[in-house]
Amino acid sequence: MTASTRAPRQSPLNSLFNQLNLRIFYTVFSALAIVAGTYVAIQYAKGNFRFTKQGYVASTGLLNANSFPTGAEVLIDQKLVTATDDTIYLEPKKYTVSISKDGYSTWQKNLIIEPQLVTQTNAMLFPTTPSLSPLTFNGVSQISPSPDGQKLLFLVASSSSKTIKDGLYVLDLINSGPASLILSQKAPRIILESSPLAQNLTEAEFIWSPDSSEILVSNFQATWLISADKKATQPELVDVSWKKTIILTEWEHEMYLRERQLLAKFPPEILAIATQSAKNVYLSPDKKRLLYTATAAATIPTGLIPPVPATNTQTENRQLEPGKLYVYDREEDKNFVIATSVSDSAGVSVNKVAEKRLLANDLANSVPRAISATESGFNSLQATSSSQTALNFATYHSPLLVNTVQWFPDSRHLLFIRDEKIEIMEYDSTNLTTLYSGPFAQSFTYPWPDGSRLIILTSFSPDSPLNLYAIELK
Repeated sequence: MTASTRAPRQSPLNSLFNQLNLRIFYTVFSALAIVAGTYVAIQYAKGNFRFTKQGYVASTGLLNANSFPTGAEVLIDQKLVTATDDTIYLEPKKYTVSISKDGYSTWQKNLIIEPQLVTQTNAMLFPTTPSLSPLTFNGVSQISPSPDGQKLLFLVASSSSKTIKDGLYVLDLINSGPASLILSQKAPRIILESSPLAQNLTEAEFIWSPDSSEILVSNFQATWLISADKKATQPELVDVSWKKTIILTEWEHEMYLRERQLLAKFPPEILAIATQSAKNVYLSPDKKRLLYTATAAATIPTGLIPPVPATNTQTENRQLEPGKLYVYDREEDKNFVIATSVSDSAGVSVNKVAEKRLLANDLANSVPRAISATESGFNSLQATSSSQTALNFATYHSPLLVNTVQWFPDSRHLLFIRDEKIEIMEYDSTNLTTLYSGPFAQSFTYPWPDGSRLIILTSFSPDSPLNLYAIELK
C-alpha cells in the first residue's frame, strides 16, 4: 500500500475529543428521552394521548361508572360500552349515560366529561318489585321518629293480643346489612304500659330529647320523663309538670348550640338566607347539604367557596323564588331547585300548620347565647299550647309533619309522597323513581338508617288496623 492510499492517522487528542462528544450526545439524548417519557407518562396518567373507540384523542376525561348494586350495563349515548364498576376514557364533551340492571330502575344523566378530571356516576339502582315485611301486628298510631333516626316511637291503643299490651312502644331500627333477614329484627319493646296512672295515652303528647335517650310524655293528668331504652316502672312515673318548661328550655339550648356548630360550616350568604329568607331548613345526614323552602326572592352570589374539580355538572339555580324548594351543596357551592311550587311535579304539598323554625338567627355572633339570656337571637319552640309545642319539636327533628321532601340516609337522595306513590330523586332533581305505589297511609313514610328499607304505614284488609311494614330496597 502506498503512502497516498494509506488512511491518515488520527491524533490521540482528536480521538479523545470525538469520544467525549459522543458521550455528551448520548447523555443529552438519554436525558431528553427520560424527560419526554416522563411527560408522556404523566399526560397518559391524566387521561391524555389515548386511543378510544372513536380514534386517537390528545386529551380525555375519565368516567368512573359505578353503581349500587354492581354488575349493571353502562350505555353511553345509547351504546353499550361496559359494565359497572369500570373506568372509561372519553373525549371531553356532554354524554347521556344510562345504567341499567334487570329488576332495578334505570339510572340516567347527562354528564359533562372534562379534560383530565374524573366524573363519577354513583348510581343508586332501586328494585322495581320490592318485597314487604311486617314490623308490627296489633295496630299503631302517633308514630314519632327519634332525632338520631335510630328509633320509632308509637302507640298501641287497642291491641287484641293477650301478649301485646296497650302502651307506648319503641322500635329500634337496627342496621340490617345485605345478608340479614327481617326475622332477625328486634321486636318493638314497650316503654310505658297503659295503666290507671298512665291513662289516656291516645291524647298524650310526646317530645324526644335531643340525644334520643328520653321522651317527655304529657297528657291532661301529668307529665312524665321516661327512658327510651327501658320500660318505665310505676315508681318512676313522677309528675314533672312543674319543671316541664325548664326541661324543654334546656333541650332547646342544646339543639341551638348544635345548630350553630353545624350551620357555621356554611358560607355566611347561605346562613343569611336560611335564617331570614327560608323555612323548613333541614341538613342532610352528612351535614354537607341544606334542604330549604324559599320564603322571599333572593340571589345566591357565585364563588362563595374556591372552585373544586369535577363538580356536579347538572344545571343549578341561584335565583330564589318564594315557595320553591332548593338544595345547597356547601362542598361544591351548587344550588339546585327541587320543586317549582308547593304542588308541582316534585310532589310537595306543604302543611300550613307545621313549619320548622331554626333556633339560631345569631350565627354572625362569635359567642353563643347563654341559656338564661333573654336577648334576641334564640327562637323558641315552646308555644302556648302543649300540642303545638310537641308539634314544633317534632317538626324540628323531622319533616314528616311538614309534608315536604325528606333526606334519604345516603345524603344524595330525597324522599317524598306524590299522587299516592312514594318517590325518590337525587338531590339535583334528576332520576325521579317510584319506589312504591301500593296502599299506604300517606301521612307516613320513613327510611331505614342505612337506606336498606323503607317503612310505611298500611293495612291490607279493611278489618285490620294500620301497621308498620318494611319495603326492602336492597
